[in-house]
Amino acid sequence: MKIIGYEWRLREIMAAAGMFTTSKLIHELKERGIDLSSSQVYRLAAEKPERLNLHVLVALMDIFDCTADDLVQRVELSHAAVITGTDDQVLEANAEFLRASGFRPKRARIVPGHES
Repeated sequence: MKIIGYEWRLREIMAAAGMFTTSKLIHELKERGIDLSSSQVYRLAAEKPERLNLHVLVALMDIFDCTADDLVQRVELSHAAVITGTDDQVLEANAEFLRASGFRPKRARIVPGHES
């Protein structure tokens, strides 16, 4: 089975258009009839959305004069291996393979004196 994912490239598109703050994006979206709160627009730009209203997508395409392919890029993550129990092969997506490939989680930084 082929496993695919996607990259959300709104931040890059915004930077290429010279827009470095989400407050400018809020105004542009409102001009196109999209009313989102500042926190919603921040999350839209800073995080990878799992669901996206098509009206918002079309508004973003209009604001930045781009296509959906520019905003969302398909990424092939890997091929999933099927475990049948009949062979002793090591799965390509196991933890040792990921470590050997240099895939590591980002180390947490703990700052004394700061509470959440």
